[in-house]
Amino acid sequence: MGYKFEDLKIGMSAGFAKTVTQDDVRGFGQISGDTNPVHFDAGFAANSIFGSPVAHGLLTASFISAVIGTRLPGDTSVYLSQSLRFLAPVRIGDQVTATATVTALDAAKRRVTLETICTVSGKPVLTGEALVLVPRSASCSERTKTGKTPDEV
Repeated sequence: MGYKFEDLKIGMSAGFAKTVTQDDVRGFGQISGDTNPVHFDAGFAANSIFGSPVAHGLLTASFISAVIGTRLPGDTSVYLSQSLRFLAPVRIGDQVTATATVTALDAAKRRVTLETICTVSGKPVLTGEALVLVPRSASCSERTKTGKTPDEV
């Protein structure tokens, strides 16, 4: 269950950790259509700037979606936007920890700004910012419509 807008506070944080497997990379490539050999061909990747196969950047970014959709704000939220800055590659076997932290709350629009970061062994591999829409609680929504609390209606 997700948070309602009134439950959120600046500084709240949540995370999700996942070890990236070859099956994850293969599946992401199949779903996304991104079959760049830097993800699948060790020989090709050896001659790239990475030196070995790497996970898709957007596979790593998808772990942020896991945080937002299941933990903070959770299943009540609607993802509106996400900026991403890729800082380092993620390799098969790396454990990625995605974290989202509330940095701003816009009560008038029910929008929450989240700092987003993915790390491997404590080092940032991806940073960004997300904007999500979060519903108010039923009592707050009723007050907004009528000017009264549900008990006064």
